[in-house]
Amino acid sequence: MSRAATLDRAAALTWRSLVVAAGVAVVIVALAHLRLLVLPMIVALLLATVLVPPVSLLQRLGLPRLLATWVVLLGAAGVLGGLVAVTAPTVAEEFRGLGPTVEQGIRQVQGWLVEGPLELSEAEIQRYTDQVAEQLRSSGRSIASGVLAGAVLVTEVIAGILLILVLVFFFVKDGEKMCEFGLRQLREEHQDLARALGRRGWSALGAYVRGTALVAVVDATIIGLGLVLIGVPLVAPLVLLTFFGAFFPLVGAVAAGSVAVLVALVSGGFADALLTLGVVVVVQQVEGDLVAPLVLGRAVRLHPIVILMALTAGAIVGGLIGAFLAVPTAAVAVAIGSELKSRGVIGPLAPPASGGTEITVHLESPAIQLPPAGRDARALGPAPPSATVLRGWLDRWSR
Repeated sequence: MSRAATLDRAAALTWRSLVVAAGVAVVIVALAHLRLLVLPMIVALLLATVLVPPVSLLQRLGLPRLLATWVVLLGAAGVLGGLVAVTAPTVAEEFRGLGPTVEQGIRQVQGWLVEGPLELSEAEIQRYTDQVAEQLRSSGRSIASGVLAGAVLVTEVIAGILLILVLVFFFVKDGEKMCEFGLRQLREEHQDLARALGRRGWSALGAYVRGTALVAVVDATIIGLGLVLIGVPLVAPLVLLTFFGAFFPLVGAVAAGSVAVLVALVSGGFADALLTLGVVVVVQQVEGDLVAPLVLGRAVRLHPIVILMALTAGAIVGGLIGAFLAVPTAAVAVAIGSELKSRGVIGPLAPPASGGTEITVHLESPAIQLPPAGRDARALGPAPPSATVLRGWLDRWSR
């Protein structure tokens, strides 16, 4: 391939990529404007991954699907309501003292940075602290002045909760029927692939939600016991922060652990803070090397770089909610990609031959040679439907 042809192809790929990126941006903006519909739907889908297995178990034991759905939903609501009723008074009271304690711990750290061996400038530390505080205040003002302020916030929260409850009920009760209805809208030759992708994505999403919840319980329990043994106060809110921090991989553990260390520093001094830091580090190592691989398995195993990239992108697009949804979305995308690769729909592309633009697509069937423009493709014999679609797409994309 000549240099001019290479540049032409690169230019074509570039502007087509820009068009795709613009389309993705438009979709994201549209979803942001439809957050009252999109967010409850996503949350309901996450909850359904936890509730569907017990409903299916009760159905296999002989209960009708409708009755099994009501039993599981009412049971889950009763357990959750009981936990809230028992723990809410203690947690609310201790949360009021968490903020001032953390602020005092930050001031102690600032004093150590100035008077300790580092001998940093107090003015410089104060300037950085003021910058962070101003960013937090500006973020709070932007949220408060946005469309989520005042009565609108209350209305959206109430409407969102009601919509989540309705969607969860129908996702759990009629989820399989909805999926089959959607599959029937596709061509028959594409239904098997779509069904396999849906099952793989659903399996990965369910494994992530259930596994992360179990990991969160383990982390919060061990850290809570460690804090009690050390004698750190405000254990209830710290345990709660640790639990919810587990749903923000890497970042959540660091944030919750930092708060625990600051509280220990204020209440018991440097020794308690060091012991608390040791407990947090040990728990995170046990989670990363033992608990998470055992619970999550290979279904949703993601590289830390992928997690950080997903969290960053999610936070940029959707703030805290975007960061919360980023990792399960990445897990589903990776699972679907693995399914496509295992079925041979996607795979590594061989470099072009010197005399043309032949591309070898590795499929389960023997390799299919995509000829350059002008060559009679019928000589290659019939190709599977998925390969035909892919070949046409590649031809249009490379023109």
